[in-house]
Amino acid sequence: MAAVNPRPTILPSRGVARVKSVLSGDTLILTGKAASPNEKAPEVIFTLENISAPRLASKANNNVDEPGAFPAREWLRQMVVGKMVNFETRKQGALAGDRVYGLLTFTPPGATPNQNINLAVEAVRNGYATPKMTPQTNGGAAAADGAEEADGGEDDEYKMNLWTAYDEAKRGKLGIHSGSPLVRKIKNAGDDFQASKLVETSQKGGGKIKCVIEYVFDGSRCRVQITDPSAEDLIYGSFTLLMAGIASPRVGNPRADPPIKSEDFADEARTFSEQRILQRELEVVLLGTDKSGVCCVGSILHPKGNIAVELLKNGLAKMSDWSVRMMDPADVPALRIAENTAKKANLGVWHSYVKPSLSGAAEITGTVVEVLSGDTISILPDGQTYDSDDKLMKISLASIRAPRVGNERAGRADEPYSHECKDRLRLLTVGKQCKVQVHYERDIPLGDNSEKRKFGTVSTKSKGDVGEVLITEGLATTQFHKDGEETSPRYDELRAAEAIAKASKKGMHSEKQYKSPSINDLSDPKKIKTFSESLIRAGKLKAVVEYCFNGSRFKLLIPSENCYIMFAPDAVRSPQPSPPATSTRQTRPAEPFGDASKNHARLTLLQRNVEIDCTGVTKSGVVTGSLFVGQAGQRKDYRVELVGAGLATVDQRKIDYGEAPKQLVDAQIAAQNAKIGVWSIETVTTENPTSKGVEQSKDEPKTIRISEIRSGTHFFYNLVGDESAKIIDDSMKTFTTNNGTDGAPCDIKVNKVVAALFDDGSGKSWYRAKILEKQEGGTKAVVLFLDHGNVATVPVATHLRPLDESLGTDKIPPVAIEATLCLTLARPLSDEYGHDAARMFQSTCWGKDLSARTFGKDESGKVNVVIATDSDESINEMLVSSGLARVAPPKAAKILAGRMADGSSVLKLAADLNVAQETARKTRAGMWRYGDIGDDDEDI
Repeated sequence: MAAVNPRPTILPSRGVARVKSVLSGDTLILTGKAASPNEKAPEVIFTLENISAPRLASKANNNVDEPGAFPAREWLRQMVVGKMVNFETRKQGALAGDRVYGLLTFTPPGATPNQNINLAVEAVRNGYATPKMTPQTNGGAAAADGAEEADGGEDDEYKMNLWTAYDEAKRGKLGIHSGSPLVRKIKNAGDDFQASKLVETSQKGGGKIKCVIEYVFDGSRCRVQITDPSAEDLIYGSFTLLMAGIASPRVGNPRADPPIKSEDFADEARTFSEQRILQRELEVVLLGTDKSGVCCVGSILHPKGNIAVELLKNGLAKMSDWSVRMMDPADVPALRIAENTAKKANLGVWHSYVKPSLSGAAEITGTVVEVLSGDTISILPDGQTYDSDDKLMKISLASIRAPRVGNERAGRADEPYSHECKDRLRLLTVGKQCKVQVHYERDIPLGDNSEKRKFGTVSTKSKGDVGEVLITEGLATTQFHKDGEETSPRYDELRAAEAIAKASKKGMHSEKQYKSPSINDLSDPKKIKTFSESLIRAGKLKAVVEYCFNGSRFKLLIPSENCYIMFAPDAVRSPQPSPPATSTRQTRPAEPFGDASKNHARLTLLQRNVEIDCTGVTKSGVVTGSLFVGQAGQRKDYRVELVGAGLATVDQRKIDYGEAPKQLVDAQIAAQNAKIGVWSIETVTTENPTSKGVEQSKDEPKTIRISEIRSGTHFFYNLVGDESAKIIDDSMKTFTTNNGTDGAPCDIKVNKVVAALFDDGSGKSWYRAKILEKQEGGTKAVVLFLDHGNVATVPVATHLRPLDESLGTDKIPPVAIEATLCLTLARPLSDEYGHDAARMFQSTCWGKDLSARTFGKDESGKVNVVIATDSDESINEMLVSSGLARVAPPKAAKILAGRMADGSSVLKLAADLNVAQETARKTRAGMWRYGDIGDDDEDI
């Protein structure tokens, strides 16, 4: 048969064809067989000769049916659509595709070929059409206006049969001859009714609604007319139906400007659907609408099966994730199996499909080191040693989306349940052996670069799929995938779990308003001092290690106290690790085994549940104490483990004072003997401080008077009875008399000695001074008055002038001697305890002749001094016992003793100061108020 085809073929005079669709009560579309699999089957419009049926609504008649038009079309549609008919051509155009006029006969179900019925005669007999002729008195029939004249006995018989049938219909008042033939009230979704209303109506009526598929746009999209009486006022409504769960290639539009080409296999998909559902009256289950709210989404119930499954099976559609989510999870596996079948066979749209190759193994086993987010973990594969973060593998849960944790710097808030999801994944995986089935990989953008991330199913000993656990508890959802995108093989099971969580209103599906957790951050030194007492009194506390800064410093979350703290295990110190790759701040250089110590902490403690016992807090706000990891028989002191592995050392001061726990000391001795970790490094023997070239000092008693106090331990003094003080005082008075008090040009290089003007209350006078710093472009200078020790900032032009050579420091040394309290360390004046130390020093020593002992000079040239007081204690001991100063490290005492001719006096001083410090610590005096101040205050 002829059709719209590149090869113009004329329809033969007789033949057999299939009815594709019925356009009206007298016109049909016949389709033949394609000449080859790659060609479209030929089609032709066929009109029954010599009859006329009422016209259906169209633009030509203002979109209004002629009376009886729709029942006429329906009678013919129900009779022959999809069935084979015999045709006889009476008239056709010269070109393929022109309308053809002729006769159609049809064998009803159960009848024999000899019992064919003439469709035109039957249409007239049932009142669905009228003849195009008038009867004549001679028994023949004359053509009506516009009808064709035909000769031959068969034609006369046909015409008379039409007239006889017409007469029967009129007498029986059938069809259009009835008093009120049906005229549809046509309605369109979006214009005359809302698609959502139709969905709601159908679901109230059992979820199914009868419809006729009027037109197929593409394999998965069609126009549907409602014929179900239960639809009430929506009957004969027309809407676009999108098949749930699938999307076929789009058919192009050659009339568009520019023309739109069809996607590959679009025509094949449309033909496939047309052959099975076009103009069939079928039940449709409506599930919802698209985002525009105009198109309905649903499934077509065909007696022979699900058309969506068949389209997928033949590679004529892909699964559509957004509409799959509207379906009953129990109906989805059939679609998934059908699509996978087409993929494996490379059918249709999958003709070039190649299963994605993985850059690594498809199965990975290892230990979960860290949970990075609610759906991403970091794994150390089996057989790998954790000596670098490069050994870790990032794995994201396939087809799962967890709520995102916010970013304060980017101004992005936490999504609801983000912390709950991440913590649940932590409990399920961290520290546990797991197996990962990798399903696909994606390039994840990271700034200017990207990384290839593996996505898979993660299972542990107790949980077959940890992602499904998160979804079941309402803490995560399934990922929306693009059509044709790789998914988890368990995607449908995950969606079923999500449906259960939604129905149970769990987690993020709850109707209750979410309250974001608010956790106090006590890592601020000022805040932690307020709360430290309660932490210390609380005794043993459960905590979670949030971050590892090095092997012995962590950020902890204490759930029972709802706070974050900085924590360091007491009495141990780990080496400094390398800075993080993302760090932009300047940090101390890495020390040997610093990275190994940090990696050990990450592998052992990170995101684990631990137990702590707080004993103190340092100046910088770090809580100190004991830390235990593990439970029951596996419970162990982390400090002992770290020291025993040679990845930390015990604080020497604790050992010297006898405060270090025996098990810690034993662990360190064992590590030293085994030469592991930091003890595997050969120590370099430094030259003895008493070796050649170093002048040894003597313990010399002196009488001094304080001239300037810079801090609790830093000061200047004059020797009582020093004649040079009177000489320089008289000389500078003479200098003032001779030069007046006006400034004079002079060289203001740093360290240059000049005369500087100062008013001590008795009037302005010149004094010897050394320039320490130039300020404001050289207009001002910071100077040190050499004979008194005070510092001032003065204008250069008015307060400085050159000094006479006879008054230089090479002729008369500075009278004020810079000194520090021996083996005593105080905090700066800006600190509360540093200020109190300076005040105690001043109230005790200022304005008095003091008995002092000097112990040489330190590295900066300051004289080491011990000052006696009216009590039995030196000022050094007094500051330490009051908790306003600390003892210098034992190493400092040993170095100083080595520089002395007799070091025993230094060692005795160190012992006395340590006794005073122990008293302050036990009585919680001064800086010991919150307990042990820890290692980070060693260099105050």
